[in-house]
Amino acid sequence: MNLTLIYLDNPFWRIELARIPLFIGDISFDDKRITLEEFRSAKETGFLKDGTKLPFHQIPCLVVDGVPIAQTGAIARFCGKLSGLYPSEDSISCALIDQFIDFVTDLTNLVYIPSNSPLTEDEKIQHRRILAEGELKRKLDMLEDNISVNQTWIVGKEMTIADIAIWRGIGWLASDLVAGIPQPYFVNYPKITKIFKNVDNHPKICEWVRKTYPSNYNRGYIE
Repeated sequence: MNLTLIYLDNPFWRIELARIPLFIGDISFDDKRITLEEFRSAKETGFLKDGTKLPFHQIPCLVVDGVPIAQTGAIARFCGKLSGLYPSEDSISCALIDQFIDFVTDLTNLVYIPSNSPLTEDEKIQHRRILAEGELKRKLDMLEDNISVNQTWIVGKEMTIADIAIWRGIGWLASDLVAGIPQPYFVNYPKITKIFKNVDNHPKICEWVRKTYPSNYNRGYIE
């Protein structure tokens, strides 16, 4: 099976949710990292320069034996099944994992402001400050309430793609990449923090970070 993952040259959670499971599973794949310029062109045409089709003119995209697959959740589940980080034989666990991935998507959509937004930088920061005290806080309170005190992982007894989604999604919010979210922001979320640290300290996660993350990349850290 020939696998190619297509994304920009950065470790945003949407692509790490596919890259990391394949790495952990020791599954060979082409980690294709395109430029922002090529992505902008592909958003218009639906094709990369090499002719690869992006089904919905978006990334991440996974190409399996020449067949392109879009959407973060679909790609993550495919890669999770291959690596054993998505227990496809357990329907309830799969649904629980899916809900947490969708939840991180909700957080991203809530906080993300497109680069072509008419808001000024100061207005973006003020908007996020309001979110941090309002809807974002409400969402994170819900997440905290859905984690038990004694949980090591977000679903089941082993790390899954849901934990990776939480780790990178929360790491993004805890970094300086999202201007306007006051830091430290997660001091009042001990259960979220525990899941984050369990993933952050996982040997294979540490290995992947050392291998692929730029030395100056702020991936976020929660005390």
